[in-house]
Amino acid sequence: MYIGIDVGGTNLKAGLVDETGKILTVERVPLDFQGPERFAETLAELSKRVIREKVRWVGVGLPGAVDGGDVLFTTNIPMENVPLEQLFRRHLDLPLLLGNDADCAAVGEFFGGAGRGTRDFAVITLGTGVGAGIIVDGKLRGGMASSEAGHMVICRDGEPCNCGRRGCWERYASATGLIQQTKRAMDVHPESALHRFAAESGVEGRTAFLAAEAGDETALTVCRQYVEYLAAGMANLINALRPEAVAIGGGVSAAPAHLLLEPLREAVAKESFSRHGGRVTKILPAELGNDAGIIGAAMLGRVM
Repeated sequence: MYIGIDVGGTNLKAGLVDETGKILTVERVPLDFQGPERFAETLAELSKRVIREKVRWVGVGLPGAVDGGDVLFTTNIPMENVPLEQLFRRHLDLPLLLGNDADCAAVGEFFGGAGRGTRDFAVITLGTGVGAGIIVDGKLRGGMASSEAGHMVICRDGEPCNCGRRGCWERYASATGLIQQTKRAMDVHPESALHRFAAESGVEGRTAFLAAEAGDETALTVCRQYVEYLAAGMANLINALRPEAVAIGGGVSAAPAHLLLEPLREAVAKESFSRHGGRVTKILPAELGNDAGIIGAAMLGRVM
């Protein structure tokens, strides 16, 4: 048995996971960060709530950079150079394995989702940024070797990125980038149905796809351009790694297949070196949804 904890923006979710990757029980608590020591204690308390029998380790997935049992920095809670495993074991004497959220998504999908049966596999998460989790020959490229594929440049001298570069894939292919592209199109086209779809809950990553599904031409143009941006980085990643499969996760991935996944496959096929022969990488939807983080965190020790 293993425990996996998914550290989200507002909640902590812990699950007891068996060796097949099945979640047996889940507990949730709000994320109320009061410093690293209290955070470690909360992780231990949450772990104790799901333990039913002997557990080999506790895995934790969080948005940020990790190295072994240390958190180098996190993006949504203020931690930097924190020996989290050391703090955790003051309250629960079990190994604590750390991974960033994209890595955990990749591990979860590798064991129980779109990556089943592969050895070389990647997950791309489309959310606030673009995350990439990469598995090579059955082993996670995690810790200090974790991918920052979202910060490959696809547009020289393009949009400024928070990382300090310009034109990063993340600036164009994330949900944040799609929202910005949608707002710009709305400014230019006040007659567009985008305004109607955004009226209820504001502009979201799904707004352009909802309006495009209804036949709005401006929205269709936004979606086509977005797919081109996504395909540019995807082709670069595939040409560099040549994985058997890449799964797309995150909120944007729920868009209708004929507007996102199908044209993405066509665009990537034109740009991938495999068009000359060799391994053709499958592009698939992620399957585990919100469970991927728990399962992947729990299984970290199986791919290290």
